[in-house]
Amino acid sequence: MPTRSQLLSPDYYAPVLSNAVRIVLILVFAYIATRAVARLLVGLRNYTVKMMLKGGGTEYELEKRAETIENLSGKALFVLIWIIALLMILKEMNFDVRPLLAGAGVAGVAIGFGAQNIIKDVLGGMFLMMENQIRVNDVAVINGKTGLVEEINLRTTVLRGEDGAVHVFPNGTIQGLTNLTREYSYYVFNLSVSYAENTDRVVSVLARIAEELSQEEPYRSALLAPLEVLGVDKLADSGAVIKARFKTIPNQQWLVGREMNRRIIKRFEEAKIEMPSATPTVKVVLPATEPRASSTPGGDRKSCTG
Repeated sequence: MPTRSQLLSPDYYAPVLSNAVRIVLILVFAYIATRAVARLLVGLRNYTVKMMLKGGGTEYELEKRAETIENLSGKALFVLIWIIALLMILKEMNFDVRPLLAGAGVAGVAIGFGAQNIIKDVLGGMFLMMENQIRVNDVAVINGKTGLVEEINLRTTVLRGEDGAVHVFPNGTIQGLTNLTREYSYYVFNLSVSYAENTDRVVSVLARIAEELSQEEPYRSALLAPLEVLGVDKLADSGAVIKARFKTIPNQQWLVGREMNRRIIKRFEEAKIEMPSATPTVKVVLPATEPRASSTPGGDRKSCTG
């Protein structure tokens, strides 16, 4: 136990203060390192996008892919830096980290056998990133759920549904994946018209509506090609079904499609083009009625004689 004179001596506290200063310096260095890595990744992302643009491709698509890779790399480097800082701090506090490292190696092997699903999820996340299957801000259908991709982590992928619900999928459990906004999108719509209508006239009206739409903002910036009328797709009970589609930049197909639907209703009403009603109309035809037999004066009657 230290004596009174030792407690009053500055030399007694010098090692403790020295360790405390080194711990503070380690924390500061780790913070500066994480900030520097973040800035480095941003610069690297911008440089990579510029180089890839020279080789072809749209800036929007390349930005999404670069952002996804940046987020994953940033998280991995962040964890690595702070694990190293923690080990250095433990060493400054006179903890022997060698048994800890050895135990971590043995525990890692044991956890590896028991955490096969986690390893499967991590490998799935790595392949999602390397194969460029989806990116942050894509709209995708994963295992039957549709939403905006908010996060792609090494273990999970996070979707935000149209109703605001958050869907979290472990990457190893993704069985079906549909990317609705990769490079470009289509807005496909089916239009039913009465059999009494001239389909060539209907297509002509559709083309005029699409031409007007393509001259106005923000729809002009969203369109990549004129309206493509695929033709009469099928003959339904209620009428002929015409299929058409717009090619747009990613995520803008719904903006164009909703405005097109609004204008179709208005213009078809002006052009007197009949569209089948969603509620079936039942026409009742009554059979012709036969005239009733009536007795007329002078008809066939029995005469009575007195």
